Parts: sequence; C-alpha cells; structure tokens
Amino acid sequence: MKEVRIDKWLWATRVFKTRTIATTACKLGRVTIGGMTVKPSHGIKVGDRIDVRKPPVTYSFEVIALLNNRVGAKLVPQYLKNVTSEDQLRLLEMVKIDGFVNRQRGLGRPTKKEGRELQDFTDDAFFGFDDPSPIDDSFDWEDEENPLWTEDDENRLNEEIARRNNKK
Repeated sequence: MKEVRIDKWLWATRVFKTRTIATTACKLGRVTIGGMTVKPSHGIKVGDRIDVRKPPVTYSFEVIALLNNRVGAKLVPQYLKNVTSEDQLRLLEMVKIDGFVNRQRGLGRPTKKEGRELQDFTDDAFFGFDDPSPIDDSFDWEDEENPLWTEDDENRLNEEIARRNNKK
C-alpha cells in the first residue's frame, strides 16, 4: 500500500468517530498537510504530518503506517504519532477547566447546586409553607345560606340587575 485516502485514515486511526465526520472536516478546511488544505480523497504516505483543527485546538499527527480498516484503540499508536505542540495541549487543558468554572448561568444543564436552589425556590413559591397544614373542609356546601354572601351583596346584585334591565 503506497497511499490511503486521508478521510479513511483519519477514521481508521480514530481521530474522528465516523468517516462522514472526517470527510466533512476535510471539506471545511480543517485538515491540512504542510499548511495546505486537502480534499477527503487526498492520498497520504508514511511520514506525512497531518494537522487537524478541532476548535479550539489544532492536533498534529505523523503517519507511521497506512491502513484501510478501523483498528482497536490499543493499536492506534502503531499507525500514528501524536506530535501536537505543548501550547496546544495546555490550551486544551485550560478549555476543559474553564468550561466547568466559568460557565455562564442559564447555559446548559443546571449544576446540582443550581438544581437544589431551583427546587427550594419553587417549593416556597408555589406552596409557601415548609409543612403544609391539612385543608379545612368544615364549610358545608349543602346549606342554603352562604355565610360568605351577605345581605349587602344581595342588595348590590339586585340593583345591578335592575340597572341592566332598564338599559334595554
């Protein structure tokens, strides 16, 4: 084997999860050899240095051997050498740390602490009591007299009915 398609090699060495993703990365210009962007069908040889940009980091790999089929993760070091610069690796580490520390509130899933605060807020807002008391069911709806409806209410209702009848 003298040459292998770059998208196939990137997939086979597990740089990308699927060959489609590897092909798309090549088409978007995220894969370069010697500073030149390459098409997915570009052939690679042993000794080539491939740069793969996965924002925010640019990984660099040296081709040790060629292969067509995907291999297990333990066998990948036989086919590529990771020559990514130290500053890129530090950048990756900083991004991982920063993602947890400086996450803007309201973006993504709430943390456990935010979830507890939200639960406490909704419990107090909707119920207003930590220990809800039983419902008072002493009012008898069967009674004809309603203790909440006074004689003044009855007079106001009759006046309103009479006023509306006079308008017609």
